[in-house]
Amino acid sequence: MERRLLDAALARALDLAEHGPLAGGNPRVGCVILDTAGGPLAEGWHRGAGTAHAEAAALAAVPAASRHRLTGAVAVVTLEPCRHTGHTPPCAAALDEAGVAAVIYAVADPHPVAAGGAAWLAAHGVTTLDAARAGLDPALVDRAHELLHPWTTAVRRGRPWLIGKTATSLDGRVAAADGTSRWITGPDARAHAHVVRAGVDAIVVGTGTVLADDPALTARGPDGRPAPHQPVRVVIGHRDVPDTARVRSGPGEWLHLRTHDLGAVLAELDRRGLRRVLLEGGPALLSAALRRGLVDELHAYVAPVLLGAGPGAVGDLGITTIADAARWRTRRTEQLGPDLLLVATAARPTTPGDPTTNRRATAPADPTTSRRATARARTATSPHPTTQGAA
Repeated sequence: MERRLLDAALARALDLAEHGPLAGGNPRVGCVILDTAGGPLAEGWHRGAGTAHAEAAALAAVPAASRHRLTGAVAVVTLEPCRHTGHTPPCAAALDEAGVAAVIYAVADPHPVAAGGAAWLAAHGVTTLDAARAGLDPALVDRAHELLHPWTTAVRRGRPWLIGKTATSLDGRVAAADGTSRWITGPDARAHAHVVRAGVDAIVVGTGTVLADDPALTARGPDGRPAPHQPVRVVIGHRDVPDTARVRSGPGEWLHLRTHDLGAVLAELDRRGLRRVLLEGGPALLSAALRRGLVDELHAYVAPVLLGAGPGAVGDLGITTIADAARWRTRRTEQLGPDLLLVATAARPTTPGDPTTNRRATAPADPTTSRRATARARTATSPHPTTQGAA
């Protein structure tokens, strides 16, 4: 099958994957199925925990009159099909039963329970190739790794992807000298912060923030109403949370972990299947997380305001010389009314799993030339399709 058709299918699968929710603990996955002529047959994406996976959604979208076209088809998926029975059956088995002859996936599944779909498919005669080995556009492969990087990272290391948030003046203050901080940033920046809240599984603050500011920690829309998804509100620290605290009464779940050990907190959230966590505590909590290297992504909201005095966004990190400065990689910037948002990730050495690594295969393989693909394609073009294909 022509590479341009496979590239187009992967590009479309990535577009579909981006429709999936950021929160919920599951990866964002898209799937496009091409018939033996390279024409689009069906597509689907994962809409969140408990719903059909992308491959199952695509298979279900094939009309009954076109089911026979699945025989010999090629499935292009952003993530390796699962080999695990959870809320839904394994996608690897569903693709095989449907008669799909080849599967191309952009990212290998690192999950110790769900992984293994590619090997299972290969053992059952289905050609399986990662997109790089299949010779697909490296930019698309990198885009897939970038899209899934927070989730795959969280799964591999057994710790949620942690986002640290600051909202500061131009001179880096989070409050004025008298402690007042509402509001440094404007309404557009605050509205964006609620969008971020709605896209995480949990928000973490310390008891000091709860006692000083009494935040609700809910995700709210422009109209002030609660968003459909509410992250778990997590308060850490040994002090009691007052019975009247707003964090207790909002929609969704709240949790009090009586510890200052951020590593233990993140381990508990991982045990609960929470993959994306937002740290909204004050400078002390953020500084502790930065010192331990726990922050993966920074969201810095900066307002064109000068305070001249007051607490800074980050405390002492133990850095004494500019050569030891913690360097971050800017991912994007966005203007929000008068304010600016800078999103950055920790600058780490490139590794084989890093989304900036070029994954072009030295000898691209054609996923449609296996004996099974040929046989299934021959069956698909027969005027008398099998009973399975016509069902």
